Amino acid sequence: MSELASTGIEATRRRLTEKQADTVERLTAAAVDVLSREGYSGTTIRLVAAAAGVGTATAYTYFSSKEHLVSEVYWRRLIAAPPLETRDDDPATRVVAVLRQISMLVANEPALASAVSNALLGDDPDVQHLRIRIGREIRSRLADALGSKDSERLSMLELLYAGALLQAGMGLLSYEEVADLLEISTRRLLADPGAGN
Repeated sequence: MSELASTGIEATRRRLTEKQADTVERLTAAAVDVLSREGYSGTTIRLVAAAAGVGTATAYTYFSSKEHLVSEVYWRRLIAAPPLETRDDDPATRVVAVLRQISMLVANEPALASAVSNALLGDDPDVQHLRIRIGREIRSRLADALGSKDSERLSMLELLYAGALLQAGMGLLSYEEVADLLEISTRRLLADPGAGN
């Protein structure tokens, strides 16, 4: 059985058999390869399908658009990143570790990083669905690291993260700079006893 199928990850449009999960894995892997060669604007479902060895119509049964496919790649990267074991650290250190981990998911792949920034802003209903799943996963990881469900602080942390990644996606900051700024901002936010009150 494939790793993704065995870990319970399913495509956003339907549950997958083992064979279907393999096809989706091939499509998502091919998407990364095509993006690295063609960039976001040159990437199409047709090119990805050809690189994955499947028909274009088959690819469209799993992914409604290029944005959906790229968003799925990011979702799978996020889910594959193991939860961090930082129980002995203070909340700020745990939160910083989570933010650094998720902000660096695509840092070494500039074409994919740029594509993710573009794709996640799309209005495709499947992308909207994935944005919700991604947001819930990130919020859950932040809440766990914070050791609290303080909704105001969590919202501030989410805003820091989203803004920082938008800066990186626009090419204004490197992902390493983003991770460093997230650390500084998080430590200041969590050190402020008035924040969240």
